[in-house]
Amino acid sequence: MIEQNPLIKQIIRFALEEDLGEGDMTTDAVIGPEMRGAAGLLAREELVLAGMPVFEQVFKELGSQIEFEEYFKEGDLVPAGEKVCLITGSLALILKGERTALNFLQRMSGIATLTRQYVEKVGSSKVRILDTRKTVPGHRWLDKYAVRTGGGTNHRFGLYDMILIKDNHIAAAGSITKAVKLARENAPQPLKVEVEVEDLEGVEAALEAGADTIMLDNMDLKQMAKAADMVKGMAVVEASGGITLDTIKDVANTGVDLISVGALTHSPKAADFSLEIVGA
Repeated sequence: MIEQNPLIKQIIRFALEEDLGEGDMTTDAVIGPEMRGAAGLLAREELVLAGMPVFEQVFKELGSQIEFEEYFKEGDLVPAGEKVCLITGSLALILKGERTALNFLQRMSGIATLTRQYVEKVGSSKVRILDTRKTVPGHRWLDKYAVRTGGGTNHRFGLYDMILIKDNHIAAAGSITKAVKLARENAPQPLKVEVEVEDLEGVEAALEAGADTIMLDNMDLKQMAKAADMVKGMAVVEASGGITLDTIKDVANTGVDLISVGALTHSPKAADFSLEIVGA
């Protein structure tokens, strides 16, 4: 589970340290350590819920005197105005963790909500919606978890888990053929090889070189359709570059297998939540 990932706990602890510093001066002055109460987490807009394990872990890092009553599960579509969960326990801990917990939840639910919108746009198509490495530095596990929760598929996590030959690699190697050959010969372990191409000549070269996946970078719809027809199952075809909610259905109809969307993680709108004290 994501909250048990040591890296996630490290991220949470850093975020709390960043916010609390030497202490919450306001809460420590106003709220006694013995005061107990409850707070309701409210969805102020329709959203796909993602990040509740992280949200709760923030408070658990502060102390054990917090309990949660959840009304929705990860991946649920939460209607606007619905209460997501009730938090009870130490009011001081609730207030100290509030902003950090909400920051995680708002971003993660925002990513999941946007991902769900893209997935729904392609409807019953077998095309999968992928994310990219355009994530907040240090938060990649959280961002990509949110994409999965929204129904998307993760592309590579980093530079270590697949070979993706891009334009600069090709320019440095001299050609697609040379770049793929070098990758096959020099990789320390067998890895899938993907090649980014910008035109149909690149598609042909990547096919001849034996690429496992061919990424069509910023091609128009006619080029994508021709490329998919050229490949005909000999490789996986991925469309990428500037694809929006308005265009993704047309891209899916070209015959590609995958569509990668950087916007899922580089520019999601934060989901709107509020955490309000309901009893003290």
